Amino acid sequence: MMTSVDAELIRVLADPLRLRIVTLLAHETLCTTHLVEETGARQTNLSNHLRVLREAGIVETEPCGRFTYYKLRPDVIASLAGQFADLAETARATAESDLRRSCP
Repeated sequence: MMTSVDAELIRVLADPLRLRIVTLLAHETLCTTHLVEETGARQTNLSNHLRVLREAGIVETEPCGRFTYYKLRPDVIASLAGQFADLAETARATAESDLRRSCP
């Protein structure tokens, strides 16, 4: 059975600032102002990264007055973690069976 990991989510999370945003949102729901304070990024740059995270389905928005709060979708992170766990299990089984293809 071929095990694969969602390459698009990996690409999105590979950016250091986006990974920092996700880490912060794992601890609490934050608005853009909080994220600017925590990361030191410019608001425009941060908004672009939040858009990418939103479009990838990693975060969701919650309007609150004139502010927009961002919340991490833990199910997406759990799914990605599960994909990596499956990949690790496949690698473990392959290592134990010493499965290899012969060269032509």
